[in-house]
Amino acid sequence: MADSTTTEKLQELVVNDDDDDVVDPWNVSSKSEKGFDYDKLIKKFGSSKIDDELIARFEKVTGQKAHHLLRRGIFFSHRDMHTILNLKEAGKPFYLYTGRGPSSESLHIGHMIPFMFTKWLQDVFDVPLIIQLTDDEKALWKDIKVEEAIKMAHNNAKDIIAVGFDPEKTFIFNDLDFIGQCPAFYQNMVRIQKCVNYNQAKSIFGFGDSDVIGKITFPSIEAAPAFSTSFPFIFGKKIVPALVPCAIDQDPYFRMTRDVASRLKLPKPALIHSTFLPALQGAQHKMSASDQNSSIFLNDTPKQIKNKINKYAFSGGQATVEEHREKGGNTAVDISFQYLQFFMEDDDRIAEIKKSYESGEMLTGELKKAAIDTITPIITEYQARRAGVTDEVMQQFFKIRKLKYSYE
Repeated sequence: MADSTTTEKLQELVVNDDDDDVVDPWNVSSKSEKGFDYDKLIKKFGSSKIDDELIARFEKVTGQKAHHLLRRGIFFSHRDMHTILNLKEAGKPFYLYTGRGPSSESLHIGHMIPFMFTKWLQDVFDVPLIIQLTDDEKALWKDIKVEEAIKMAHNNAKDIIAVGFDPEKTFIFNDLDFIGQCPAFYQNMVRIQKCVNYNQAKSIFGFGDSDVIGKITFPSIEAAPAFSTSFPFIFGKKIVPALVPCAIDQDPYFRMTRDVASRLKLPKPALIHSTFLPALQGAQHKMSASDQNSSIFLNDTPKQIKNKINKYAFSGGQATVEEHREKGGNTAVDISFQYLQFFMEDDDRIAEIKKSYESGEMLTGELKKAAIDTITPIITEYQARRAGVTDEVMQQFFKIRKLKYSYE
């Protein structure tokens, strides 16, 4: 049973209030046409904004230009990133941990954002990476059989591997297959469960009395990979801190984890948060795997990508060409421009498009074409890599083994 001090601390972590924005691990929506107020989320969640000083330090420590997702504020919030950079400067170890809850046969481009950035982090920091596939979560929250959840996890794993992670430094597991094979992981789950009582879990995650009991215990499963002691086959007996790149809606899990860490005398995981890639229909919702027409999937054809953007991508343009030439377009709400922010690496070209569209020189159709021409080759090249990810390749990542990494 947690003591009263811990109870008060955890009860501050309520995910939703009466705001227009709803952000929790299972529900994400905004009433604003411009989408989510991320500054308000930083204040609400108690994280820190990624500022120019932190980006400059990233570049100094890594010797690399900051990733465009970092430069543009798409990764916008953090917890303890300076601690991670201190470790890098001192030559001390840490590892990356991220994950995916499989709910479809294929990932969409919104799912790619944390993995694209995580690959960059793995490359510039030269550290091991652990990727958790929470197929158990999807079996508990959705009308999905356990066997179906496992199948989706394996398909999603192949999608993730095709991003280009280093097999010698990356371990991937799905909960429904792995947990029974690793006593240390389950033991940490139980330690975490002992630190959080039912009232705290309700307060943090909004569980109701009619929720199945698996939901109440699930947060301990997502928390456990943030502790290196869950993976003795990788880290031995060393206590190694974790950095968790994730979308901001996953933060409640790790606020709980960070609170539990101090009680277990383990390092608090550091976090770096991304914004949401908006749905085609507008910035009020993130892209969803459950709506084919709100998302561009990684197995979509070039024709499907073109049709989806042309038909569904919400426009910030005016009602007529004449009015658009006069008033210009609104890039703050235009989905095609938002997608360019996520996927076009050239900062100068982005600035040109912004100026041209907002002045009325560039029309909506031209902006949509720019988005199509940017996204299509990225997905086409990705699909070529994905075709080479066989079951045998996948098993290299799933094999329980020590990763290639120096712990000295």
